[in-house]
Amino acid sequence: MGINKVKVMFKNIFNNTKSIAFSLLILLIPKIYGQQVDSLKNDNFSIHAQATFINQYKPAFSAKYTGPNSLIPQEETSLSVTSTLFLGARLWHGASIFFNPEVAGGSGLSGSFGVGASTNGETYRIANSVPSFELARLYLSQVISLKKSNSYQSSDINRLGGNLPTNYFSFTIGKICIADFFDNNSYSHDPRTQFMSWALMSNGAWDFPANTRGYTPSLVLEYVTPKNELRYGFSLVSTKPNGMIMNWNMFEAGSNTLEYTRNYSLSGRKGAVRIISFYTIANMGNYNQSLILNPTAPDLFATEKKGNTKYGFGVNSEQAVSDCMGVFLRASWNDGRNETWEFTEIDHSISMGVSSNGSQWNRPNDNVGFARVTSGLSEPHRRYLKAGGKGFELGDGNLNYAWEDLTEIYYSMELRKSLYISGAYQFILNPGYNKDRGPVNVFSVRVHLII
Repeated sequence: MGINKVKVMFKNIFNNTKSIAFSLLILLIPKIYGQQVDSLKNDNFSIHAQATFINQYKPAFSAKYTGPNSLIPQEETSLSVTSTLFLGARLWHGASIFFNPEVAGGSGLSGSFGVGASTNGETYRIANSVPSFELARLYLSQVISLKKSNSYQSSDINRLGGNLPTNYFSFTIGKICIADFFDNNSYSHDPRTQFMSWALMSNGAWDFPANTRGYTPSLVLEYVTPKNELRYGFSLVSTKPNGMIMNWNMFEAGSNTLEYTRNYSLSGRKGAVRIISFYTIANMGNYNQSLILNPTAPDLFATEKKGNTKYGFGVNSEQAVSDCMGVFLRASWNDGRNETWEFTEIDHSISMGVSSNGSQWNRPNDNVGFARVTSGLSEPHRRYLKAGGKGFELGDGNLNYAWEDLTEIYYSMELRKSLYISGAYQFILNPGYNKDRGPVNVFSVRVHLII
């Protein structure tokens, strides 16, 4: 059994050789061009790169039945690879442009089907696991100062080193990942370095606009002061659920996101509360209408029409409790009448967790985290799946409904500067909201390189 697992792992690595080779090449570019060391001057250029490899394994688990969109009950191994080059340049006062070519390959367990809080935030529902190129981001950002006071920010991914106004208005336009701007959290937001589950990297019920790989053309407006932040974004949505082709008819389809952030200090420790809302218009199908048309084999596609909507809300809070530790809490809800269009099949969700660096054991660049997320479905969504319906992520052929519960623990160790290895364990109760399936154990190894 152990030999077979090793064989499968190496087969996955071999199938992604091109992506791995490209990842290593990308990581050399900042070295070749001499990425500038942070200093107290304004950088005109920024060059960074990252590569992330995640190998996941789950043992076989019990299931009374398995449908077309289920997490398969057999033993399974999967590998994902992403590599990204982050290029930035200053154009004129307050303006900068960013360009991110990316190659991604591999897949999630069972093609990322069968779990609402899917286990690998670096993968999406890609039919073909062969590595492919994507222009991930290409956008222009303009910052307009509202006060003379500045603070220095160091060079980082898609960020130029230099002075940034403490109070400013900005607009960003181009192809972005909308989650770069909204629903941020210091302890739970980045599956490359923190928790891996989809429902821990963002509010689960926020059906955030994106193509299959997580990017979309958008306009983002921001008003930022040290204590208050207000953001609005308008984004294109795909022409079909979780598709790669975007709908450019902005009068018929699109997604609006609005978020308010309050930054504060509690007993000298930084904290923040974010309130987010969204409203999306797309050619969505309706759960109840599909059941009326065909009670025994409902099909959302038959009810898709222009002008259908989805809206929802979320709360996202974080609080430092010591110099090395912080806690977070998220809760979100959407109306759940029409089909999930972009992110994942979750209609309400609550998550909480704790994260700490390794300062207490003399490993300040290590991190450890523990979190739990519980997710649910609207009543129409449940009845649709119970009748044998399929979404773009779920469909066991039946449903013995219960809240889906995922617990995740990870430890990230710095092997050397810029190189990290993580081990993670996830325990899933009622995968796909189904008491007739599971529980499921998932073990992960992640390697992350950043320059």
